[in-house]
Amino acid sequence: MDEITAETGAGAGRRTRSEGRGAAARRASRSGGGAGPSMPYIQRKIPVYEVLDEEGLSIIERNADIVLEEIGIEFRDDAEALEMWRQAGADVRGERVHFPKGLCRELLKTAPSEFTWHARNPERSVRIGGNATVFAPVYGSPFVRDLDGNRRYATLEDFRNFVKLAYMAPSIHSSGGTVCEPVDIPVNKRHLDMVYSHIKYSDKPFMGSVTAPERAEDSVAMAKLVFGDDFVENNCVMLNLINANSPMVFDETMLGAAKVYARHNQACVLSPFILSGAMSPVTVAGTLTQILAEVLAGAAFTQLVRKGAPVLFGTFAASISMQSGAPTFGTPEPALVSYGAAQLARRLGLPFRTGGSLCASKVPDAQAAHESANTLNVTLLAGTNFVLHAAGWLEGGLSACYEKFMIDQDQLGMMQKMAMGVDLSESGQAMDAIREVGPGAHYLGCAHTQANFQTAFYRSALADNNSFEQWEIEGRKRIEDRANTLCRSWLDNYEAPPLDPGIDEALTAYIAKRKDSMPDAFT
Repeated sequence: MDEITAETGAGAGRRTRSEGRGAAARRASRSGGGAGPSMPYIQRKIPVYEVLDEEGLSIIERNADIVLEEIGIEFRDDAEALEMWRQAGADVRGERVHFPKGLCRELLKTAPSEFTWHARNPERSVRIGGNATVFAPVYGSPFVRDLDGNRRYATLEDFRNFVKLAYMAPSIHSSGGTVCEPVDIPVNKRHLDMVYSHIKYSDKPFMGSVTAPERAEDSVAMAKLVFGDDFVENNCVMLNLINANSPMVFDETMLGAAKVYARHNQACVLSPFILSGAMSPVTVAGTLTQILAEVLAGAAFTQLVRKGAPVLFGTFAASISMQSGAPTFGTPEPALVSYGAAQLARRLGLPFRTGGSLCASKVPDAQAAHESANTLNVTLLAGTNFVLHAAGWLEGGLSACYEKFMIDQDQLGMMQKMAMGVDLSESGQAMDAIREVGPGAHYLGCAHTQANFQTAFYRSALADNNSFEQWEIEGRKRIEDRANTLCRSWLDNYEAPPLDPGIDEALTAYIAKRKDSMPDAFT
């Protein structure tokens, strides 16, 4: 990887600019002038929170085995997948596959429990699995709520802006995937612009396209132009979201993309998309049973495609309003599902994906804040390894919001500090400070405080902790207003990470050739 980066020039250029920022960058960050130094991916030093005991886990695992064997999972419109399962010893009846007990678990023994997700700048590479947590932004929104307060369809410019913001956000470790849908570009061509934007405007790890097998192939081909053919075939450079069509169905689109990525050794995030009560039972245990069955079947399939291909145990679970059918977020039941699913993933030895900063609110208001905080805290405490939708999610995922992105990324920084746990070093114990101050005095001027005040507490760039009078003098600005100002400042101060001109030229030539090879399609 170091050799490849030396050829692109990305690593050296990025390090030089980071070193040049120093104190000025920190001051700019606190005053709203720009992003601060990037944080490494989280390596949690706090314990996970578990809601199921051994008996509960065994019940759900037994029930999932019954679902796989007696009910089965459908693999639709993919004769190759069905034949692969038949050859593996499954009972294939039409498009429904019935799995002998233990088959999926046996296949998953070849899947890695941890792996490195490589970025074109090796300093940005992250670890997936174990005690690592990686944050990525919102994914899949057709609309945006822009900085002028308009809700409108997303464009390629919006897509690029969110990639830039994710690149600049210190607490976000990946630029994500489909951060929003650029509807001004034809459906069959927009994936080329999206993957290129991740490569051009960020040097953090990125995700590939999954909306058609040929788009997955394009994503792999573009990645090989950046990393080299052999490197891609032997290392993970893309994560890719493969949703089950719950309940208990994998369709040809997702199967086609999964086959492409697994064959090229790229990671698949096997994620049932669950709205409990509509796409799974209304109970937590029933939902966990279905999730486990779907993940076992889908994740095991990647190992049929290529043994050792990285795969994640994913889940997206929300409850619904039983009055309207609308999805609800930040509620207790999905939290219990996330905690339980994380335990099941650890027992399988697979990295885990869930959560984010999810909400149903239409604007970045108090509802958005409390629903997102409820989801995000659960995400961290569950021990989640890969977090999609960590910033910018609004309106049940229908909108990517600039202002909420800035508020969320600030919260992610707090989660990063929380995950560090308690400092028990000599400085952390602070005995010298306690001795110096003694009874009845204060710690503000003591040597220990003076040495540590800059890093002692998380310093939000958005929260207003001043007096009411000061807040009035400064214009009575709400956090959304401050987020708007900070977002504009970040975009104004954005500097692209270096990209080798030869690689850039090869990418643009590939995109032009692929676009010329097909007519525009908008469906």
